[in-house]
Amino acid sequence: MRIFTLITFSLLFSALVNAQNWQTDLEKAKEIANNENRKIVLVFQGSDWCAPCIKLEQNIWSSEEFKNYAKDHFVMLLADFPRKKKNQLPKEQQEKNNFLAEKYNPQGFFPLIVVLDKGGEVLGSTGYKNISPKEYIDLLNSF
Repeated sequence: MRIFTLITFSLLFSALVNAQNWQTDLEKAKEIANNENRKIVLVFQGSDWCAPCIKLEQNIWSSEEFKNYAKDHFVMLLADFPRKKKNQLPKEQQEKNNFLAEKYNPQGFFPLIVVLDKGGEVLGSTGYKNISPKEYIDLLNSF
C-alpha cells in the first residue's frame, strides 16, 4: 500500500510540474502578452465530453515539444466548459468563460482555438487537426 501511495504521489507531482502554464483570465493573459510580447492562444474546450478536445490535450498541449515552445512564445488561455457535475467550475470562472465564449466563440464550436494579439484582437482561429505538435505550432504562428 505504501509503495502504491508513493507511486501515485510521484505521478501526480510530475504531472503538475510538467503541466502547461494555463491562464484563465483574459485581462491577466493580455497583461502577460503585453509584458512579454507574445500572442495569446485561447482554447475553448469541453474537457470531460469533447473527444477532439481531449485528443488536442493528449497530442498537442501535453507534448513536450509544444510545452517547450509555448512557454516562450504564447500565453495559453483556457476556457473550459465541462459538463459533468463533478467537474463544474466555480461560478466566477464559469462567468469569465461565458464572457470569452460570447466574445470569441458565439457559434459554440468545440474545440476552438483562437489566436489573439496582445491586445485581445483576433488574428485567426482553428480547431482540431490530426497533425504533429510542430505542425500545430506552425499553424498557430501563421496567424
